[in-house]
Amino acid sequence: MTLLNVILTLIAVGAILWLINTLIPMDGKIKSILNAVVTIAVVVWLLKVFQIADVLSSIRVGH
Repeated sequence: MTLLNVILTLIAVGAILWLINTLIPMDGKIKSILNAVVTIAVVVWLLKVFQIADVLSSIRVGH
């Protein structure tokens, strides 16, 4: 995946999240949970795109 595709995807996800937050009336707690879930999903996706998740999975802590 090219850097341009990553940036466009991030812009699209951000715009969709902004539209949901501004146009759909929801309780503040639900909005914060939705924002947290989307943020975590985007971070995991970015780790997979840049193949950092593979590096982190090979690190051993302790024995």
